[in-house]
Amino acid sequence: MLSQIINRIVLIALGSIIFALGINYFAIPNQLAEGGIIGITIVLHYVFGWSTGLTSFVLNIVLLGVGYKFLDRKMMGYTLFGVVALSLSLLATENIGNPVVDDTLLAPVYAGLFVGAGVGIIFRSGATSGGTQIISKMLNQYFGWSMASATLIIDLVVIGASVFVIGQKKAMLTLVAIYVGAKVIDFIVDGMNVRKAVTIISDNSDYVLQEINTNLSRGVTILNGRGGYLKEEKNVLYAVVNWQETVKLKRIVNQVDPEAFVVIHDVRGAFGGGFK
Repeated sequence: MLSQIINRIVLIALGSIIFALGINYFAIPNQLAEGGIIGITIVLHYVFGWSTGLTSFVLNIVLLGVGYKFLDRKMMGYTLFGVVALSLSLLATENIGNPVVDDTLLAPVYAGLFVGAGVGIIFRSGATSGGTQIISKMLNQYFGWSMASATLIIDLVVIGASVFVIGQKKAMLTLVAIYVGAKVIDFIVDGMNVRKAVTIISDNSDYVLQEINTNLSRGVTILNGRGGYLKEEKNVLYAVVNWQETVKLKRIVNQVDPEAFVVIHDVRGAFGGGFK
């Protein structure tokens, strides 16, 4: 238990530092904004020159105080630590180094990479980076909005407001940074555990099943199916594999029955039956 707590604290601290570098080293020097609370923090920095670290801390503490009942106590503790770690990281990385400026391609890409990596690492630890999630939970509780929709609306409102400070072009580049960041978050949170669901319809389903059991050691479910044209009864094989096993499975099916019909699609999550 202690090792898990230490591991989470280390991940939160590491994620906060990477996040802060993305803001102070790439976003702010290039007059880019962000979504959510950090976006409000950046806009206030542009308008009033306020410290991003202090402003982020104040805004998040206020939101934690208002919306504490929407978080469970365990997450509340990790989130509070995340808020403090992020604020200290933002303070420590202010005016650091010689940032890349005046490059309309590199700036939003690297800002998205660093911010996305930082947020993704914090999410993997089981914490959050601050108040946007609390606002989303409040909108979900009182207005029935989904968490995803609420978060998207908050981000769009903040970016829309930033247009009046950073201009239309920079706001559009901010959208590029946010898109890159979202992809990085998805990769860090889910990308290491990508699963594929495979459906196999074959006239030699018994042999395909035997080869999968022998060479892949992955469970397969047999479903009863019937062809829509000839009305013939057929066994349909269904399996969930990781991305490394997908190529091997396709090779097995192709060797046993080149005429087999195979459908492969992404699985958002899988647990039990050999999956963590």
